[in-house]
Amino acid sequence: MSLNSFYWVSAHMSDKGKVRSINEDACLDRADLGIWAVADGMGGHAAGDMASEMIVNELKSITPGDSLGALASDVEQRLQHVNQQLLLESQRRGGEIIGSTVVTLLTYQGYCIYQWAGDSRIYLYRRGRLKQLSRDHSQVEELIEQGLVTLDQAEQSPIANYITRAVGASEELELDAEIFEPCDSDLFLLCSDGLNKEVSDGEIAEILGSYSFQEAVQQLIQLAMDRGARDNVTLVLVQASSTQANGPLQE
Repeated sequence: MSLNSFYWVSAHMSDKGKVRSINEDACLDRADLGIWAVADGMGGHAAGDMASEMIVNELKSITPGDSLGALASDVEQRLQHVNQQLLLESQRRGGEIIGSTVVTLLTYQGYCIYQWAGDSRIYLYRRGRLKQLSRDHSQVEELIEQGLVTLDQAEQSPIANYITRAVGASEELELDAEIFEPCDSDLFLLCSDGLNKEVSDGEIAEILGSYSFQEAVQQLIQLAMDRGARDNVTLVLVQASSTQANGPLQE
């Protein structure tokens, strides 16, 4: 193993929650390829689950290229393709928006890139501290950044669920992306907003620091369920390790 490579281990879990009749979330968990994703679908008449599944199915067939940039470019092109498919499906159904948020984590030779559109999130847990890496593409987040509302006010806002970007929402999909250099034992948490609606960042950090890898996944879902799980809840937990004890090497 080169000094810039890591072994990666991951786990995922998804639940429709206690209110929704179907699960419109989908996720991709491929530690062997270094590709992870969470998608949170939206749209009536079962279209939301179709949108999120289209994203996951499109990303499943990716084969890592010869650079992190090539991998990220491939993912973006595939998401743009899904975006166009969803726009066509929307027209076929009469114009109602059919879309999905998306957040991805990609790794190649010791570096990561994460991409997102919407309010599905990616967090980094490092040395006991949790940091949200993505920034929600939502009307509330824009108000917070402008200093017009506080975080507490935002959580109670009637527009709390209004997102400003999604796959399928506009003619050209706009993704944000950041490159990141992981450290040994870093934990990355990708999740739909069904988790952070019910579980605070402080509680997420406490669980990640108190339980084993698999137990942390179960505890996070269980806490969301205990709080009422008003939305579908999906998460993917990913760990970078300098030793092979936890999982396969991803070059």
